[in-house]
Amino acid sequence: MTYASVIVDVPAKQTDRAFDYEIPEKWEGFIQTGMRVIVPFGPRQVQGFVIEIKATSSVKKTKPISSLIDVSPILTKELLQLAGWLRDHTLCFTISAFQAMLPAALKAKYEKWIIAKDLDKIPPHLQLLFQPSSRVRFEELEGTSHYKLIKQLIEEDIVEVYYEVKDKLSKKTVRMIELNVKKDELITAKQQIPIRASAQHKLLDYFIHSNKERVEKKQLLEVLQIGTSAIQAVVKLELMKEIQEEIYRDPYENREFKKSEPLPLTAQQQEVISPILQSIEENKHKGYVMFGVTGSGKTEVYMQAVDAVLKKGKEAIVLVPEISLTPQMVNRFKSRFGSDVAVMHSGLGMGEKYDEWRKIHRKEVKVVVGARSAIFAPFENVGIIIIDEEHETSYKQEDTPRYHARDIAMERGRYHQCPVVLGSATPTLETFARGTKGVYQLLTMDKRMSDQGMPPVEIVDMREELREGNRSMFSRNLLEKLQSRLERGEQSVLFLNKRGYSSFVMCRDCGYVVECPHCDISLTYHRSSNQLKCHYCGYEEPVHATCPSCDSEHFRFFGTGTQKVEEELTKLLPNARVIRMDVDTTTKKGSHEKLLQQFGDQKADILLGTQMIAKGLDFPLVTLVGVLTADTMLNIPDFRSSEKTFQLLTQVSGRAGRHLLPGEVVIQSYSPEHYSVELASAHDYLAFYQKEMQIRKNHQYPPFYYLALVTVTHQELTKVVTVTERITSFLGMQLSKEAIILGPVSSPIARIKDKYRYQCIIKYKKEPNLHEALKRIVEKYQAQMDQEKLSIHIDLNPYMLM
Repeated sequence: MTYASVIVDVPAKQTDRAFDYEIPEKWEGFIQTGMRVIVPFGPRQVQGFVIEIKATSSVKKTKPISSLIDVSPILTKELLQLAGWLRDHTLCFTISAFQAMLPAALKAKYEKWIIAKDLDKIPPHLQLLFQPSSRVRFEELEGTSHYKLIKQLIEEDIVEVYYEVKDKLSKKTVRMIELNVKKDELITAKQQIPIRASAQHKLLDYFIHSNKERVEKKQLLEVLQIGTSAIQAVVKLELMKEIQEEIYRDPYENREFKKSEPLPLTAQQQEVISPILQSIEENKHKGYVMFGVTGSGKTEVYMQAVDAVLKKGKEAIVLVPEISLTPQMVNRFKSRFGSDVAVMHSGLGMGEKYDEWRKIHRKEVKVVVGARSAIFAPFENVGIIIIDEEHETSYKQEDTPRYHARDIAMERGRYHQCPVVLGSATPTLETFARGTKGVYQLLTMDKRMSDQGMPPVEIVDMREELREGNRSMFSRNLLEKLQSRLERGEQSVLFLNKRGYSSFVMCRDCGYVVECPHCDISLTYHRSSNQLKCHYCGYEEPVHATCPSCDSEHFRFFGTGTQKVEEELTKLLPNARVIRMDVDTTTKKGSHEKLLQQFGDQKADILLGTQMIAKGLDFPLVTLVGVLTADTMLNIPDFRSSEKTFQLLTQVSGRAGRHLLPGEVVIQSYSPEHYSVELASAHDYLAFYQKEMQIRKNHQYPPFYYLALVTVTHQELTKVVTVTERITSFLGMQLSKEAIILGPVSSPIARIKDKYRYQCIIKYKKEPNLHEALKRIVEKYQAQMDQEKLSIHIDLNPYMLM
């Protein structure tokens, strides 16, 4: 008798361990670790993952495995191990870690049925419900008047609850017509078929004169213009057979990718790629920070490093920020490596994602290009992991398990002994600090591939514009430049910085923004109470009617959208063709690529958009970039707001003048003297890094301190406050004197979906007891979390403090 240790699909503290099940004789030697099985768990059947096969079990009475979901393991040994690492580092359940590694289509769905064990004992008025199949869906009874009675019948064992595990997925198949006999037999058979059966003759002729043995049924019907009855007749004669063939859903099947060849590398690119190639050659794990200005040719270095890995017979994982970057990145990788590339991002349908995942799982591809979750690609021989635009916040998962793709990449790099490359023109402070300390190796590229150099950047002070009577969203300078681009037939990109429109209050005359005296962070305006609040320490003050700094009456909070901008643009430049890219225009699948394609084909003069157009775009005719609102992000309650503003302005500026035509950038700002705006306009990352590090050190923020965020949510405010207070005081007793605990305080977004949110932030350098203390908190409140809908979220490296 052999046993399987199984992690069951019940995410709770009590079930976060392996349970032993007997392997029935018929499956002995067949079940392997990493497979999914269905097992009895209490009264129901649930999905589980096999993590170990063993000859003995310490459990006295074990139940047998009910059935198999997979015929081959869907998680590799490495990923099973990685799940344990993820559980310890993000404080999630093992099952949640497994689920994060799989495409949505593989996550099981349960259907709950009530099955009659003895129909005669069921009251007559209920018997109808159980006709004709002796079972009824649980949802159909829920909330009805029969509900109480059914509950009683379950207790009396007259009916039972049955959970049916449904796989969400279907493989895509097509019907194929395949020859069943040799060609000469077809010729003989054709003479036996009456001449009036012309459609059958057509069909036989097609196969006699072509060298094809099998053809898609749909294609046959279209090409030969015949009906299905002709095919059925020939199949009946056993000359051909009809089969179902499994095919992949390919999101790129209608696209032609022109084969591209490696480009000769510049001296700088050569210098940067050498140490990476050496790590690949020596099978050594090392972290590299590729710090290269926008347009310095990072992608070509990535592709040549990937090429070296493929030549060694290994695989490569390339991460790109969410969907906005993927169209152009996919193009480049598909053009270079063809069908060796699988693509995973949120713009694909569930079926397409599943099929791309299967290509990786079946070792049919060697490279995966994708967003965050592609870091879990089930490759078994990884030779390089590349994270492009590593500063992007979309690499951090905001729900359980709250992992950062960079940490997973480093862990997998260690396992496979391969290099991990983090590329960006504006690395996060944490990454760059590790690069300067030698934890990662710093590789610098400070020259653009085109000899244009970086585009000149002009900052326009919108307060001045206002003083001079210009109430438009566009400064006169930007309008003139847009007009001249239209006349010259060049293209422009207009960027509206929408992120972070929490309502902050600002003076339009002097640019004064009300800040918290304790936290160096802007206060948020609460319309309901007409108060300004700090979401870090709880400080609040009433709203003033006039500006406290210059007594101006132009003292109000902000807000504007892309639609509004588009309307104003068409009024001011009626002959300009504008493509707008925002959440509304890109909801439809593939719309992203379509809009970018149109812009690339010069079907528009101006591309207007939000975050999604800020990075990765490369169009030869774009010679002007305008940033309409540079400083909205500076005023959100987040200690990273200056860093995010600098990164964004640098990225957007990098879209101009990437080819032969020189580019220009205009940044409109209400606080042009802010160092992040000034230094972004000078393209000076190093000066920004020095300045920001000083501020972070003074205020005890990363990278000088680690952060942990505990958020408590519940429908009752008093409950949330009490629980958060208890957690804060418990942490105070468990942690050292060096740890700084801020809170309890209401979360920046104090209520979501009618649930109140409170939080506490822990800043620490070394706290060996922290993980244990946080685990104990979760254990202590587990019962309340199950029964009273209380939730406690712990984020050990928070990117969103909202």
